Amino acid sequence: MTPMELIQLRDVPLGRLLVVAGHVARQRWNRYLAEEHGLTQAGTATLMTLAEHGELPHRTVAERCFVRPATLTGIVDTLERDGLVERQRDETDRRSVKLVLSPAGRARVDALNAVIRSGTPLTSVDADPAKAAVIRQFLLEVIGNADPGTTGEVPGC
Repeated sequence: MTPMELIQLRDVPLGRLLVVAGHVARQRWNRYLAEEHGLTQAGTATLMTLAEHGELPHRTVAERCFVRPATLTGIVDTLERDGLVERQRDETDRRSVKLVLSPAGRARVDALNAVIRSGTPLTSVDADPAKAAVIRQFLLEVIGNADPGTTGEVPGC
């Protein structure tokens, strides 16, 4: 954004500003995932799910990633092609396929977790621990009060 666009955003209601900030942050994160790790957001969610829960049936991974099993198939095709996950037939039910994180997939998850947990500030404001605490509290309250009817504001405005 240009400085002029940022000046104009100063007068935007806080709820709308939060929506814009979320959109910009999501775009930057997705670009970072693609350029630095060769992943999509969906691929990242799949890898993180397998890293957290171990091998899982395809359907369970889809549920935990909030996608349909058919949608997950394409995501897993890409991850498998890149050597990050493996499909394994269930020994007890040959119709069922389990997804398993490969060693390369584990390394990719470890690299992502290192970035996520690095604590590197996103801005000069959150570099200040006191200000970061206020921002954190604000965001937690926004998330906790997800029902738009409780604030009296129009969502996104």
